[in-house]
Amino acid sequence: MTRAGIRHALLSAALALGLAAAALPLRAQDAANFPNRPIKLVVGFAAGGGNDLFARLVGAKLEEILGQPVIIENKPGAGGRLAVGYATSQPADGHTLLVAASGQMAIAAAIYPKLPYHPTRTLIPLTMIANFPLILSISADHPAKTVKDLVAWAKANPDKSNYASSSPAFIIATELFKLKTGMPAQMIPYKSSNEMLLSVVGGQTLLTIADGPPTMPLVQGGKVRALAVTGTERSPELPDVPSMAEAGFPEVDIKLWSGFFATPGTPPAVLAKLETEIRRALADAGVQQKLKAMAVSPGGNSSGDFRKMIDGDIEKYVEIVKAANLQFPE
Repeated sequence: MTRAGIRHALLSAALALGLAAAALPLRAQDAANFPNRPIKLVVGFAAGGGNDLFARLVGAKLEEILGQPVIIENKPGAGGRLAVGYATSQPADGHTLLVAASGQMAIAAAIYPKLPYHPTRTLIPLTMIANFPLILSISADHPAKTVKDLVAWAKANPDKSNYASSSPAFIIATELFKLKTGMPAQMIPYKSSNEMLLSVVGGQTLLTIADGPPTMPLVQGGKVRALAVTGTERSPELPDVPSMAEAGFPEVDIKLWSGFFATPGTPPAVLAKLETEIRRALADAGVQQKLKAMAVSPGGNSSGDFRKMIDGDIEKYVEIVKAANLQFPE
């Protein structure tokens, strides 16, 4: 090889090494320079709801940790599904995250065949914020005092057996209860959890399985009787109310949850930093205390564990939908 050829080869090798060396710091800088502007937390429900409250609570602590403003963007509509479309249309650099509920993620994936996203295949689960059981309630005037009393009464009075619901999450929980108890009940639709519970108080419906915030005041006020909470453990907010497992129906184990998701294409180094810092925010004693005051169990699991949990939920909900022959409008 001529001197010129050797010189050219050396220059080419040096250039290649320089480019490779430059590329490595750029990848590292994904995390080192992140975040470099405000972070948006997109919530698919109106301000004041559970998901919104979770986002604001954890977002405030995350702002302290990351040193950048954390802004909540409420994008309600279509059961939270519009927010997913909005979040995924933003640049995939970690500065836009989704705070999403099980209804728009695991349940939507189980009931909508044409859902344009998948919670663990197209989105990136980071960690769960919290989960919580649902509460089976009847009118305080009803003679049933236990879950088994209620089931026996409904079987003896099938023409008077119905239930109130306002979302697929509550329908799935109640249909699972029906499958495991053999209890008959016709679904009556309502627009909100509050309307569901008021229908039980007024005697328009026999029962409802609903979330805690609207149920607790009516239980405490003696308007409805809580017979059980879904799952295997009692709720600290309802220490005298048995779990479904204690009531004899351990398979009625539905818990709703809320969690953080990143959008597809986010750099791995940024994902790792986001997971670490969000879990750090959730581990804060003050955040934990405030979450527990909302009658929920704080989360903070790893991205891998959160992903496995969601996939397990989807499988369970698909089985319930098939077994109960449920159909949901798109």
